[in-house]
Amino acid sequence: MKMLHQRLLEAVSLDPGKRGLLENIPAPDLNKAAELLENAQRIVLVTGFPITGMDIGETDGPIGTVSLASALQKAGKQVWIATDVLSDQMTAACCDVLNLRGQMPPVFVATIDLKEGKAGCDALLELAKPDLIITLERPGKGRDGHFHNMRGQFIDHMAADTDSLLEAGIPVISIGDGGNELGMGNYFGIIEQFVNHGALIAAEKCCTVPLAAGISNFWGWGLSALLSALYKKDLMTTAFEEEALLEACVKAGGVDGVLKEAILSVDGLAGGGIKEVHAPIRAAMEDFLNRCK
Repeated sequence: MKMLHQRLLEAVSLDPGKRGLLENIPAPDLNKAAELLENAQRIVLVTGFPITGMDIGETDGPIGTVSLASALQKAGKQVWIATDVLSDQMTAACCDVLNLRGQMPPVFVATIDLKEGKAGCDALLELAKPDLIITLERPGKGRDGHFHNMRGQFIDHMAADTDSLLEAGIPVISIGDGGNELGMGNYFGIIEQFVNHGALIAAEKCCTVPLAAGISNFWGWGLSALLSALYKKDLMTTAFEEEALLEACVKAGGVDGVLKEAILSVDGLAGGGIKEVHAPIRAAMEDFLNRCK
């Protein structure tokens, strides 16, 4: 398992944005992440990051979240995906590519109201009764009580407040790539020191296991590989499925958050890292499973 962990960390370290977070944080506790994934049966995934001037969410987030939801579903776990109106159509479209809402147990997509975020989160927790929450590329409030993009702009009006999910006493795995994502508070001092506008944009709330990547979607794939290793069977998406997910996400309105264009790209990386990151993660997972035979 140690070799698999190392290969996953190497794969997700591709960092096209060079934002200053990834190269300055300590190695994550993948053993703890694996323990949480293995023991959880009811999981809420949270995603969706709005892009200023586009009035829509970005391609980073929904794709990795749905890929992970697929792996969790194949492992027999009940999954809910929470997002808001700027990302719900692309998230649902990605789910439909993999028929996640038509299989058992079905994956549910919950839309959290932009103005009544806490009420929506409370209702979701009451319904889902999760034993694990995973946030992937979701805005988190800074110490000033506001949501910010990487340029330090306020995005409160575009992001439903889902911070309260981290106040429910439930274990949380949080995934981010810049430090302004929900749950990245574990790295607040690092973000403040090394990330542009860090003191302003750094998310305040902490999580159980923080995971950083060059692009947040990468850990959706990485956790899917980790789950596959735990269950000793291939639970990951294929490259063909990932291409279909990216196409569906863009067709549903998703934009590249860096380029601000509706193209087959994520954070400025053409293809979203399917060849550069998904492929080596799949290879590492397959090698591990072959060694277990």
